[in-house]
Parts: sequence; structure tokens; C-alpha cells
Amino acid sequence: MPEVLELQPDRLTREEWTLYHAYRRRRHSDMSPEDPLVPDDIEELLLSRPDSRWINARWMLLEGDEVVSVLRTELTNPESPEYATNRHLMWAEAHVLDTHRGRGFGRSWLRAVVEEMDSHGATVMTSAAHREPGHQFLRRLGAEPRLTERESRLDLAAVDWDMVARWAREGPERSAGATLELHDWRVPDGALAELCDAVNELINTIPFEDMDHGEIVQTADNVREWYGRLDAMGSAHHTCVMRDREGAIVGVTDVLKHPHEAHLVRQLFTGVHPRARGRGLGKWLKAAMLQHVRRVHPEATTVETGNARSNDPMLAINHALGFRLHRTWTYYQVGRDALRAAVP
Repeated sequence: MPEVLELQPDRLTREEWTLYHAYRRRRHSDMSPEDPLVPDDIEELLLSRPDSRWINARWMLLEGDEVVSVLRTELTNPESPEYATNRHLMWAEAHVLDTHRGRGFGRSWLRAVVEEMDSHGATVMTSAAHREPGHQFLRRLGAEPRLTERESRLDLAAVDWDMVARWAREGPERSAGATLELHDWRVPDGALAELCDAVNELINTIPFEDMDHGEIVQTADNVREWYGRLDAMGSAHHTCVMRDREGAIVGVTDVLKHPHEAHLVRQLFTGVHPRARGRGLGKWLKAAMLQHVRRVHPEATTVETGNARSNDPMLAINHALGFRLHRTWTYYQVGRDALRAAVP
């Protein structure tokens, strides 16, 4: 009979950590063998220093001396400024090793999912899939597709760097008085509050398609906490900020570079304020950041980004740069009552 063990980082024995890491390596082989695997020490660090905005929980399903499945849930912390508009939502993801599919392990997590929703007052579960078994499982639960995200990758060796340089030159020509700031490694502490206010305004304009979603709210304290985790990993965060002639922030782009992902740079958010669109600021931002990445991370070969399928303006810029589709994620949502009815 399989045994369920809650993954509490401060209570796991070294033997239990070893079983968990063995599962991670097999999951990685199932899901994305071409990608770098997070090293064991980094994984333990991240689980031991979670983001305080969220209430995270993980459970492992053990069969003998093997972890065959893991469930993770995430809810908004009542202390978070996002709680008011996100309190009804819970993220959940479960993976069953390919060699153990078809034995009901995925469905066996439903009771824990519903209990977690009940205990926190959540009424809608969100999850995602990019492989057919995941799609089938979620559809069987009655979950509906709400958002399609394109995960794209850029081969830096194939970039038209002359075009990138032209975009960087044309940006200030098309938007007189606009200026670009580059924050290498970290955004200075004194600039965090202003940047967070600008990002909060920009990020809530991105397409969410049919997703039931709340407001995204970033604070300076959140970023400081995140920077603490990045410091522990030795990871770089580079940010480009665009200001109009009055000095207001009208555009932002940022990337993340982990030392354990030698070839990979992760493009995070890129946004231009609606009042400043149509003047090439998005191209200028992306071009300036790519030039910076090329200078400071010559070892990198690939940039990865994700965009809603309906985000035509950003997809057009990415396509012109050479980003190509790597895989497609579908985000599903389902109500708590439907999940309760599916509990075995």
C-alpha cells in the first residue's frame, strides 16, 4: 500500500531527501530531459526558503523505497497584498512517473487537493499541462482550458545582431526624450518601490485570456526576499527600465541567469505602458537587454520566454528576433465542487 509523506524541509531525513531527489531526476527525464536539472543543494535551499507571498505544501507518494508521485499546492498568503483578489484560487500540480501511470495515483491526490481548498476557502483550482496524459487527466476531472502559453526559445548564435543594433538605435530616435536605464545584477534598493509600482501597473495589462485571475502585486519587500534567494544561489537578475521625457517609467524588461543553467537565460517580464506603445519601445527594450546578455553572459546559448498565445504584439517582436516555439502549455481551471465529486 503506497504511503503518503508530507514534504516538510525542516523535518525530512537525509534518506527521505535522497528518495525525493531520485524522483526529481526521473521526473526530469520524463518531462524535459534536454533542460538542466536543478542541483540537489539548490532544490533544498529553495524549498527551505519559500516565497512568503504563498502558502506552499508538498506531499510524496512512496511505494516501497521509491517516490512515484508528488503533489504540490500553492495558495495566496493572507498577509500578501494579492490576497483580496486571489483568495479563491489554488494552484495544484501532480506528476506521476511515466513507469507508474495508469494505477490511479494521480486521482488518489484529489482528496488532499479538496481538503487543502476547504481549509483555505479556495473554490477554483488552476493547473497546467503540456503533454497529452496531463491534458487527458485534467479534462476527465472537468477542468476547462482557460489560457494557452507559448514557451519559446531563442538561439543566440542565430540572432541577427545587426537588426538588434538597429532596434537599439531607432528606439531613442522614434521616442524623443525617452531614456533607458540598465540595472546589472540587482535593482538598487532605493529604486525598488518605484519600479514595483510601475511593474504592477504594466503586468496587469497582459492577456490572461479566459483565466479566472486576481491582481498581481509586487512589493519592494517581496523583491528583497527574492534577492536573498538569488544571492544564495549566485544568480543574476538584470533589468532594463524605460522612462519617458517626464521621467515616468513606461517600459520594463528583465532576465534571470542561474549559474547552474550555464547555457540558458530566462526572459521574465517585458511590458510597455499603453500610452507609450507604437513607438518601438518594446523592440528597444528587448534589443538593449539582448546586447547586455551577450556582453555579460558569453557562455549563454539560449534565451527562454513564455507568452500568452493571444499576445500578438510581443509574439511579433519575439518572432522577428528568432524565438521559436519549444512547447505549448495549457492552463486549466476547475471548481472545488467538481473536484469533490471526482474524489475516489
